[in-house]
Amino acid sequence: MKTLFKSIGFLLLLTFLSSMQFEAVASDVEYYTINGIVKDSQTKKKLEYVSVSIPGSSTSTISNVDGEFSLKVKVSADAREMEISHVGYLSSRIPISKSEQTKTYYLQPNAYLLKEVVIQPELARSLVEQAVSKIETNYSPASNMFNCFYRETVQKGKRYIQVSEAILNLYKEPYSKGIDKDRVRIFKGRKLVSQNQKDTLAVKLMGGPYMSVLLDVVKNKDILLDKEMLSSYTYTLEDPVNLDNRPQYVISFRPAVTLPYALYFGKYYIDKETLTFSRVEFSLDLRDRDKAITQILVKKPLGLRFKPLDVNFLITYKVQNGISYMNYMRTESQFNCDWKKRLFKSKYTVLSEVVATERDDAPKESIPYKESFKYDQAFTDKVSDFSDNDFWGGYNVIAPTESLLDGLNKLKKQYH
Repeated sequence: MKTLFKSIGFLLLLTFLSSMQFEAVASDVEYYTINGIVKDSQTKKKLEYVSVSIPGSSTSTISNVDGEFSLKVKVSADAREMEISHVGYLSSRIPISKSEQTKTYYLQPNAYLLKEVVIQPELARSLVEQAVSKIETNYSPASNMFNCFYRETVQKGKRYIQVSEAILNLYKEPYSKGIDKDRVRIFKGRKLVSQNQKDTLAVKLMGGPYMSVLLDVVKNKDILLDKEMLSSYTYTLEDPVNLDNRPQYVISFRPAVTLPYALYFGKYYIDKETLTFSRVEFSLDLRDRDKAITQILVKKPLGLRFKPLDVNFLITYKVQNGISYMNYMRTESQFNCDWKKRLFKSKYTVLSEVVATERDDAPKESIPYKESFKYDQAFTDKVSDFSDNDFWGGYNVIAPTESLLDGLNKLKKQYH
């Protein structure tokens, strides 16, 4: 059975808070920081989840939901420009300014139309199948070691009750192989957890960092792209878009059959020329809530009622020298919890995201199994509390939003 439990690792454990200590390692790499905000050039709207990178290198990050980014660049890289790209916009290369001042960068919307060929809706599945057949050609043929930034947050209503972050090492074998030997480990990490007695019911994301292995749907075909799963969906060609200055087919999919487990709704973004999966967005089908709950909830206290509202996933890939690599992943779940015989319910939002910030194309070795983060572990049990304000040093991270910074400050006050 290809359940979410076996395929993706987005599992919720409702339990009581606990903590363990983890020794962090410092970084002494010399670097400078580029801070910015990305906006739509026409509407001036802030653009979320925009890719920001150094061309010709694997150094990258992504903007937050407020359009803000912070990119740390090694002095030794002698970088001259950075590239900013987002789906539906023209990519832009901008000379690097080492000024510490935060600047605003604008992207030009690009509405690309497929004028030279008309694709019939019944051929949408054929395009997906062709893209699957080209995975070994389009994606990394070698093993890679990534440095990644990972963040996991839990909100009760609008209030943050848990924030955890880490630098991860992620080892991936070639895309011609499966995910069995792909591994992830925590290099350094930290957490803040609410000390308020009303928040003693915590939400743990089981296997959180391990999603960087499991959620790679192009490599882990069991989720959506093997023969059995391809036959479980219907496909529709949507309006095309532009990504990284390249036209993309957009193909939506929805369940075509009823199975013992929940399926997904989503969209594939496929490069028109190379038939590479550039981006995959999908959500768990919640129409049968019992099936959905079975797949995402590991354990809950007796008497607690759980109702999922949304479970969403996103993965993006970035091309370098004609080869695609994992770039960014995000999972987000919203659900209500309430106790029997009580009048009020609480809405929780659990968000986890990981961005690949550096890549080694020729790692000397993989990650030993005993050092790896396991699928059945909870990330918050593996890292220590916040302390050092310069904890990340020269490592790239996803810039925190204003609301997150406010939430962190409130959580820190509970520790004094």
